[in-house]
Amino acid sequence: MLMASEAPISCSLVVESKPAAVVDVCKQILTRLEANNFGKDDIFAVHLTLEEAFLNAVKHGNKMDPTKKVKIDYSVDSDKVEISITDEGNGFTPDSVADPRFGEGLYEPGGRGLLLMNSYMDTVRYNEKGNSVYMVRYKEKPDMRKRSSETDV
Repeated sequence: MLMASEAPISCSLVVESKPAAVVDVCKQILTRLEANNFGKDDIFAVHLTLEEAFLNAVKHGNKMDPTKKVKIDYSVDSDKVEISITDEGNGFTPDSVADPRFGEGLYEPGGRGLLLMNSYMDTVRYNEKGNSVYMVRYKEKPDMRKRSSETDV
């Protein structure tokens, strides 16, 4: 059985902007979650949102350009996981993406990943440029009034 770490584990990775690179990134972060006794629900949620955010960075941010990079910063401790994913693209305005549950968003292919990220993580914020997402998932859920989905990392 893996023992929980006393101190937070923080790491910064820079990987090629290609979809296959997400496998090793996920493996590294999910192993840290297991070592800190995160449950199956937490691991599933982080895995899903990490893949989605990473693939968004590759596909939408870096426009599938393999010469560009994706930067992943993360920190895992016994209470929470924090992940920041930054691409080299021009960014976007999260509010400009139609909600896929209503109106025109129902018929658009985009926006579902953002909905998943906001549903599974306790905090989702974007930097002003829109090329970096910061996400947090807590083991113990914070007061729902404090749950945020804002701009400005």
